[in-house]
Amino acid sequence: MVIFLNMAKRAVITGITGQDGSYLAELLLEKGYEVTGIVRRSSAPNLWRIEHLLDRIELRPGDLLDQQSLMRVLAEVRPHELYNLAAMSFVPASWDQPMLTGEFNAQGVTRLLEAIRQVDPEIRVYQASSSEMYGKVREVPQTELTPFYPRSPYGVSKVFAHYITVNYRESYNLFAVSGILFNHESPRRGLEFVTRKVSDGVARIKLGLAESLALGNLDAQRDWGFSGDYVRAMWMMLQQSQPDDYVIATGESHSVRELVEVAFDHVKLDWKRYVRLDPKFLRPAEVDHLIGDASKARSALGWRAEVDFGGLVRMMVDADLARLSQTNSSRAQVEMP
Repeated sequence: MVIFLNMAKRAVITGITGQDGSYLAELLLEKGYEVTGIVRRSSAPNLWRIEHLLDRIELRPGDLLDQQSLMRVLAEVRPHELYNLAAMSFVPASWDQPMLTGEFNAQGVTRLLEAIRQVDPEIRVYQASSSEMYGKVREVPQTELTPFYPRSPYGVSKVFAHYITVNYRESYNLFAVSGILFNHESPRRGLEFVTRKVSDGVARIKLGLAESLALGNLDAQRDWGFSGDYVRAMWMMLQQSQPDDYVIATGESHSVRELVEVAFDHVKLDWKRYVRLDPKFLRPAEVDHLIGDASKARSALGWRAEVDFGGLVRMMVDADLARLSQTNSSRAQVEMP
């Protein structure tokens, strides 16, 4: 009889180069997993978020538009868990590329689920759903049972992905879960997102590198949390005895105006002197008030958000101040005679 001792769990992460993917990879490595990331072939790899992990993880080529590439990775790695974080994730861009958004976020998830079904239906899969599915909200706060009313091609594509995941779970008995994650941010957030745009803009103004910050709708409200807290919930979902869907949120709503106030106040500047409104940053159909009820996740998973709104904003501003100060210092040294 052969006994396997201390056999490490194997996990595959799509979207490993993104904000959530990098934090999730760190978490899984801490827990002793063997981590493989699926990355799209690119002439300019975007690996800055996981650069510090490259000697501890494996990267394999694959694409949500190519089911055969997904099946190949699954057959070779044989993961116990798969986290699907890959997506066209910037909501405003989904208006510019609605068809491609649907291919990645909707049909891409179908290809992935079908690949799992064919290669190894025992793989536990996490699907990244989104609070943008609620859109024009039907109730406040939003729970797992709140009806969806998406207000962007991104939101529509995520609704499809959510329901196809439920369909595969119920039709093929896959251990497939969806995390309906509300907005979650970090210093690793892309500069196109409003939280990072604000933290970067505040840091630039404080350091004398910019004179103003252009924003859109200051009254839009979001439930913002820390990405590092939210990836912990993803892992918890796949450790349960039964698959289910969970809202992950702080339960607190803050406006873009509040975000701006906290960020500028942190560096002791008056935001009204620097912020200007630009209509080009307004969405064709705005989502005004998202706030999640994570009661189910708290009771069933034991999950809690550890970083509060103020702490998150200050963390992001401090990180951008440090990054820009270092860049300036390096540039100054290069320019010295």
